[in-house]
Amino acid sequence: MNKGVRYTGMPSLEELQNSPGTPSLERIEKGSVAFIECVQDIPCNPCEKACPFGAITVGNPITNLPSLDEEKCTGCGVCIAKCPGLAIFRIHKNYTDDTALVEFPYEYYPLPQKGEEVPCGDRAGEFVTMGKVSSVKNPKAYDGTSVITVEIPKEFYKDVRTICRKGMK
Repeated sequence: MNKGVRYTGMPSLEELQNSPGTPSLERIEKGSVAFIECVQDIPCNPCEKACPFGAITVGNPITNLPSLDEEKCTGCGVCIAKCPGLAIFRIHKNYTDDTALVEFPYEYYPLPQKGEEVPCGDRAGEFVTMGKVSSVKNPKAYDGTSVITVEIPKEFYKDVRTICRKGMK
């Protein structure tokens, strides 16, 4: 079976592991960091322009995959809402001893509320675990893309990428 973004619309684990936007396990342990799950050679670079620390590079040609300089990335999350492909996430693996924070772009309504318990899903929208909304950002500068942060059990930090909408009450 063919896997990968070209066939399924979602990046495969192999594509993600080979992506220059994926931080190392060592950097993930240090604190908040961007995960750039862009694996298609398309002409795009808003993430590069958005990063105030110069941690994201696309360069020339503009079809290069974005590279993350994990030493420059502070995990500020400014790049998340600027990605038109909704392919950038922020992870804080060690938020507490038992939980992680995952921040992701979200373009659906109604928006969840801070403190709400929500079903969290993977890249395919399939349920992974329950999470608690810790923030909802939706300023005009984000141009309709909200950024949601959920607190989840730590073991799911590599999997959670959205709030499930299937079968929501």
